[in-house]
This record gives sequence, C-alpha cells and structure tokens, in this order.
Amino acid sequence: MMERLWNRNYIKVMVANFALFFAFYLLTPLLPLYLSERFGATKDVIGIVLSGYTIAALIIRPFSGFVVDSFDRKRVLMVCFFFFFAFFAGYLAASTLLLFAIVRTLHGMPFGALTVANSTVAIDVLPASRRSEGIGYYGLSNNLSMALAPTVGLYIYHETGNFTLLFWLALVVAGIGLWVDQTVEVPTKEIVKNKEKLSLDRFFLTRSWLMAINILLFAFCFGVLSNYLAIYGKEVMGITSGTGTYFMLLSIGLFVSRLQGAKSLREGRLTQNAAGGMVLSFIGYTLFVACPNMVGYYGSAILIGLGNGHMYPAFLNMFVSVAHHNERGTANSSILIAWDAGMGLGILIGGVVSELLGYTAAFWTVSVVNGMGVALFFAATQKYFLQRKIVNN
Repeated sequence: MMERLWNRNYIKVMVANFALFFAFYLLTPLLPLYLSERFGATKDVIGIVLSGYTIAALIIRPFSGFVVDSFDRKRVLMVCFFFFFAFFAGYLAASTLLLFAIVRTLHGMPFGALTVANSTVAIDVLPASRRSEGIGYYGLSNNLSMALAPTVGLYIYHETGNFTLLFWLALVVAGIGLWVDQTVEVPTKEIVKNKEKLSLDRFFLTRSWLMAINILLFAFCFGVLSNYLAIYGKEVMGITSGTGTYFMLLSIGLFVSRLQGAKSLREGRLTQNAAGGMVLSFIGYTLFVACPNMVGYYGSAILIGLGNGHMYPAFLNMFVSVAHHNERGTANSSILIAWDAGMGLGILIGGVVSELLGYTAAFWTVSVVNGMGVALFFAATQKYFLQRKIVNN
C-alpha cells in the first residue's frame, strides 16, 4: 500500500515555506523604489545595498547545511525563522540609508539558513517512498508565492503609496510562517556525530560537484534573465509594462511542470525529468533572443517556466540521492550555493556584456551558456550521478 504523501506535518512545512517566500517576494520589486524615494539613493547605490542580501545568504549556506545536519533540526529551524521574522522589524526602524543597508545585508543570513533548514525538515517528514515526488510538490509553495506576492505588493503600493504598511504586512506573514513551523512534529533521529576532523564535505557535498557546476550554468541564465529582462524589453522591444505578465506566465509554467513531473519523480526518473526540463529551457532562452517579438517574448516565459519546473526539483532530488540521510542539510545547502553563485555570476557578467556589446549579446550569451549546460549533462553529469546514487538513502 502506498504511503500517504500529504500528511499534516508536510502540509504545515509547505504553508510555512509559502509564508517565508511570500514575505520575501512581497518587498523584492519595491525595495529599489523605497530606497530611491525614502533616501534618494542612486541606481548604483541601490544595487550595492540590495546585493548585500544575496552575498550574506551565499556565505551562510555552507555553514547552515552543516548546522542542520549536526544539531536538532527543529531547534535550528525555529531559531532561523525567528531571526528571519525579526529582521522585518528592522526595516521599520532603519532611519538612514546606512542602517537600512546593514539590516538588509544581515537579513540575508537567516534567510539563507532558513531555506536550507525548512526544506530539510520537509524531507524528514516525507515518507521515504514518496520523497522524490514530495520534493517536487514542495517547490510549488515557492512558485505560488513568486506569482502572488509581487502582484499583491505592487497593488498595495499603487493604492496607498505606504511602504510602512508593506513592511508590517511582511512582518505579519513571516510571523504566521514562524507559528506554523513551530507546530510541526519533526521525527526524532539520532544525530550522528562525525568524529573526524572537519572537512569540506561537511559544508559542501563534494560528491555533487559536477551536478553543482551544471546547476550553476542554469542559474547563470536565470540571473541574467531576472535582472535585465525589464531593461531589455524596454530598450530592444519597446515593452514598458510587460514584466509582471512575463513573470506571471513563467510562474504558471513552473507550477504546471511541478504537477506534471510529480509522477516521474515518484517513479525515480530523475535524469529524464532533468533532461526534458533543461532542453525546454534552452529552447525558451533561444526563442527569447532569436525572436524579439511578442510571441517570442511571452512564449519564452512559458517554456523557461516549464523547463525550470522540471529541471530544478529533479536536480534537488539528485543532490539528496547522493547524500546519506545525515547529510540532507548539506545536500540542500550545496544546490543552493551553486544556484546563488550562478545567479551572482549571471548578474555580474550579464552587466559587463551588456555594457560592452548590448543586451542582445548578453542574452545570446545566456543561450550559449544554457546550451553548454545541456551538453555537459548528457556528456558527463547523467552518468556521474547514476554511478554515485545511494540506493534507499
């Protein structure tokens, strides 16, 4: 008899994950406006202030995986969620640009640790026979918050122009997530103390290094897209108000593909799911730059959403599948490290290429890099994973 997937604790963890990402995405598109209107910050200063969040999250990821695997996971989860919640109050209290920059940067640390801790607890409360499928569904809460939160935030801002209200709303939603996670019953497991000297493998799952390179290449592409989409649409295509629609279509693609891929993940077809997703993404990125019209623009959003929705949960399952049960936190943090690093490189290199050769050249670079990722997977990564997969971990 098939074990029950939608158990009470799994649903609670998904609700908490939705709340944490809703609070995050509610403010994300509005913070540049806030910094400009409230403090008169210039574009370069805004970029520096906001990048501190990503840098802090990237730095803390390896250590959070180690902590989640080495200490009581429920306790680690609650500490991380509390600080993530509390820092929203810091935005309300920050009266100068410097104070806001400090709060924003420090906020990235509990966010980076919390995303690792919450997803690891989600894996713990899933029945072993439904784990791959459950990990795929878990990402739906991220996708749903990505689709709804920016829309809600922009609507409230346009109706009220009140940033204080938005900060309070983010604080309340994060508080709800904290309360929900507090009620989750995490299975008690013996913490295996590693008596060997600390090594890199305790902070980054070295057995996943080739998969990490692969996911970094795909994250590079999404980093360029998410940061330069609006500028490209305006300067190259003359689209001034289509960014919200683009990301809504992308989120729909992500949502649909998660539902479509659940069965194949449950049946263990990880490499097939990853392969299909990355090919769809490659077609989407190429269509985006090769067809600078409405069909190419919005069609690419659906294809990239469908592709990433298949590819990312498959890769996450692959990372978990090469880790022992006491390394799940490290596996989670490892894929997030690779993703964050790729996003950062995409933002940096995409900006340099755009400055030197234009935005069209930057997006052709994206297509080439995505193609390299597809080639690497079929040439090496797929075989590498199958040779290192741990059965019944």
